[in-house]
Amino acid sequence: MPSVNPDSNFVPVLAPLEHVQLSPHIDGRDGTNRAAGNRPQIAANNDVDAIKAWLARFLDTKTTFDGYRKEAERLLLWSTVQLAKPISSLTHEDVLAYQQFLSDPQPAARWVMRGGRKFARADPEWRPFAGPLSATSRRQAVIILNALFSWLVNAGYLAGNPLALSRQRTRKAKPRITRYLDDELWLEVKLTIDMMPKETERERDHYFRMRWLFSLLYLCGLRISEVVEHTMGGFFCRRDKDGDERWWLEITGKGDKTRIVPATDELMVELARYRREKGLPPTPLAGEENPLLLPIGNLKRHLTRGAVHAIVKKVFENTATRIRQRGSDFAAVADQVDQASAHWLRHTAGSHMANNSVNLSNVRDNLGHESISTTSNYLHSSDDARHRETEEKHKIKW
Repeated sequence: MPSVNPDSNFVPVLAPLEHVQLSPHIDGRDGTNRAAGNRPQIAANNDVDAIKAWLARFLDTKTTFDGYRKEAERLLLWSTVQLAKPISSLTHEDVLAYQQFLSDPQPAARWVMRGGRKFARADPEWRPFAGPLSATSRRQAVIILNALFSWLVNAGYLAGNPLALSRQRTRKAKPRITRYLDDELWLEVKLTIDMMPKETERERDHYFRMRWLFSLLYLCGLRISEVVEHTMGGFFCRRDKDGDERWWLEITGKGDKTRIVPATDELMVELARYRREKGLPPTPLAGEENPLLLPIGNLKRHLTRGAVHAIVKKVFENTATRIRQRGSDFAAVADQVDQASAHWLRHTAGSHMANNSVNLSNVRDNLGHESISTTSNYLHSSDDARHRETEEKHKIKW
């Protein structure tokens, strides 16, 4: 646990936030940036408690909580271990130095998990980093820490935000590739999946899982977190006013908002095929607890977000490799596919729906967006009409 010792050779041991213990002169109670003369809005009297008060706002959203805790924890450990000062004494120059540190946390033996592996927080091998952070991850870290500092200032805990002087947010954004696949590249991705081997039982397991995953991401426009957190019990069937049966998938997504997504005929065919391969009845039962995406083999546990990201990324990498083999003229296209990630499929789904003239209010509701634009708050459509239009105009066409 981070602590301070008069012995200059003492090297603190790193520990997760929930186990951190700091000496009084470094825990922030006397931090040089503490607000003076104000009536604080939180009861915290030290940096760890102040961070926990901030994090408590995100307890209902696990993904957000984990990401925010990680960044606050890293800064706390760096400040107390590397600088021997509390977060509430950090200056603007300190946080600039921290941003440089994120690009190469040294000494690696102290800060980075062995072999690039991710150990559980309770494991003695746990470290705050799995490796150096990319430019995108560093920018995200700064955004989160700026939110932390701003909140602590508003709460009357800190006198000022050391990141407020940063020009980070005023810099011009670098040009970046539009994060979706056009019809031609989407066809290449589907071809990569179709070409997967299917000779052995295990190969078939991999193939049908991949088909199901990409069908789910594209036809429903789901986020990876929504795939890994939901079960097949979320599917339900109801009759529309014409007496036709329509399948839906209930999803609780970002911001803890629940929506129902049209489960088109194509999607239900893929689901039935996938379930048969896993030895399950073709359609889910009400309240069924099998995860939307199952591991290879007979296990019935949920996969992690990292595992699903890796599965999707491998398809993009294989597609890029196949395109690159056509010659140097295709290098730029291959590089574009190489950069694709799971979230590109959500953008692809939305773009393709819009390109195929699906009403924008239906696209909004399918993807669970707050709005299309300022005027879209006034748009609405019946669920049956949304299902019908999605069914007619948004197809995967394996």
